[in-house]
Amino acid sequence: MADPATGTTLIKSTTRHVRLFTARVENGQLVFDPSQLTLDLDPDNEFLWDASTQEIVQQRFRELVDAHAGADLNDYTLRRIGSELEGKIRELLQAGQLRYNPDCRVLNYSMGLPQAPQNA
Repeated sequence: MADPATGTTLIKSTTRHVRLFTARVENGQLVFDPSQLTLDLDPDNEFLWDASTQEIVQQRFRELVDAHAGADLNDYTLRRIGSELEGKIRELLQAGQLRYNPDCRVLNYSMGLPQAPQNA
């Protein structure tokens, strides 16, 4: 997606559950901003999120953005951040803090099969 005013291109990184854009949101639209990252978390609604689990991922996102402060927001940086967030989502799922959404249009267990409680 190119910015017609400057001819620059919006950089994005897409993983299964994370979309990152070098943009900000204005009036529901992405507006190119080379100094800002915007996170679209779980765009296919594969998981059931509560406020605390969503905040955990958003906090990790902020930490990763802060860790890359001053570096170019390029494809490589965005892919690294996206991969780290995917890892955090998997960690939450394996810890039982996040669940698959049974009403998701395609339930493919992309982060692994749900775990049944172990009997001691």
